[in-house]
Amino acid sequence: MKLGQFRETATEERWPGVVIDDGIVDLTVAGSKAGIDLPAATHEILKIWNWERKIQLAVEYAEETGAALHAKGNVETVAPITDPEKIVAIGLNYRDHAEEGDQEIPERPLVFSKFPSTIVGPDEAVKWDPDYTEAVDYEGELVVIIGEEARSVNEEEALEYIAGYTIGNDVSARDLQLSDEQWVRGKSLDTFAPLGPYIHTPEEIDDIGSLDIWTEVNGKRLQKSNTEHLIFSIAELVAFCSRAFTLEPGDVIFTGTPDGVGYFREPQVLLEDGDTMTVGVDGLGELTNTCRYTE
Repeated sequence: MKLGQFRETATEERWPGVVIDDGIVDLTVAGSKAGIDLPAATHEILKIWNWERKIQLAVEYAEETGAALHAKGNVETVAPITDPEKIVAIGLNYRDHAEEGDQEIPERPLVFSKFPSTIVGPDEAVKWDPDYTEAVDYEGELVVIIGEEARSVNEEEALEYIAGYTIGNDVSARDLQLSDEQWVRGKSLDTFAPLGPYIHTPEEIDDIGSLDIWTEVNGKRLQKSNTEHLIFSIAELVAFCSRAFTLEPGDVIFTGTPDGVGYFREPQVLLEDGDTMTVGVDGLGELTNTCRYTE
């Protein structure tokens, strides 16, 4: 299942939908017509009992009747999840990335947070004031979306708590990040967490531990790796975080970026107004965003 959020015009409210061969199903409308109550936001859908089956019933109704079915070219794809309770991020989770920044390999996951106001969707602008930060960098990542409340779960069961996976870009203001004793400010400027295009439910992915991941800036590939190189696996991350705090449906986990970020390259590749970033993950598609200065 490819679950996302959409709108017909930039002025309309977003709505949750599922991508099928024939188009995109508006889950709220299809569910209502089928007698199924589905909330008007992805993170709220993930909180309801038996959400996958209810979505399937709404999709089946739309397929059989044609109701609430939109042509793909007639809608805009926005961030697949908005307003999560938490955005959890993992630092230095690829050995080569830690080494390129002369950092020690962590003995346990290095956890920090980003604010929900950082989220933007595909093709939306990543914006910053160049007088506030002069060292903005890209970080392509595989992102986990939690689908069931998880508290003190073990690694063997951890993947069962995941609703699906999407693509993220942990955009970072390196000068702010490195000048502070913690990373939240440099990681949490508005628009600094592009997500999308869709949440792919786990059955769509053969092996989450073996997916190619890459990032291009202005068409030049600067990051290229595979999730097999994660220091801490997805299951380890979910279990580790759940022991510290309860993971709620809709929570977002950025799982770490591979080597090749711009700040540590020689010469440096820092983002500028008009630059285009594209992050790709095998089986999940591509996420593209353009950089814009604000005044």
